[in-house]
Amino acid sequence: MTRPVGDPSFEDLTARARIRDAAIRLFAERGMDGTTVRDITQAAGVSPGLLRHHFGSKEALREECDTYVLDRMIEIKQELVFDGKLANPAALPSIHPTILLYYKYVTQALLDGSRSAASMFDDMVALTEQWIAKNAPDVSEDHRAYAAVMVGMQSGMLAMHNHVSRALGVDVFTAEGHLRMAGALADFYSHPLLDPELVTKARRAMDALRSSIPPTAAGDDPAAEGA
Repeated sequence: MTRPVGDPSFEDLTARARIRDAAIRLFAERGMDGTTVRDITQAAGVSPGLLRHHFGSKEALREECDTYVLDRMIEIKQELVFDGKLANPAALPSIHPTILLYYKYVTQALLDGSRSAASMFDDMVALTEQWIAKNAPDVSEDHRAYAAVMVGMQSGMLAMHNHVSRALGVDVFTAEGHLRMAGALADFYSHPLLDPELVTKARRAMDALRSSIPPTAAGDDPAAEGA
């Protein structure tokens, strides 16, 4: 049942969402360390006490923002690609500012080097692996490796956005720059770069190399054994 606007529980829900959305915008622009609780509450139009009431701390709020952004990014991809919204000319322009915001948020999160950032990267790999298994299972025999490399490539591209932007001559966090980058990614994923025969030969060479490497315990670093 929809709660009336005057209902205190309805007001709590809207305040919680305002705090979360304000935090996402500020974390995307300034990073976690560059954003204070006062910054967030002022942007959300609430008191610091209300933030503590809903989230307990800035760190807990950050964790909820991480989860929300990742879930929404997956939902948006599903809606655009598999629900057919990409065919609607009005769909992408309406959602594009949100996509840019989330990309900036993820970039800041990965650059801050915190435990939360490491956890976010792991979550992105896990979600991508699940997405591949469900929607493109034939793309690779090793879904985990495929997901890890894909997330690493795209995250690295965003982390190096200053260099990518300079090479393109346009900021990739603007609509024009992001669309140019997205077009290149679409070309990248839709056109094989290697001849199938060359790939077969490369895989044979990798299998031969793999068979010559002594087995190590899980998690061991062979390079560290002689250290």
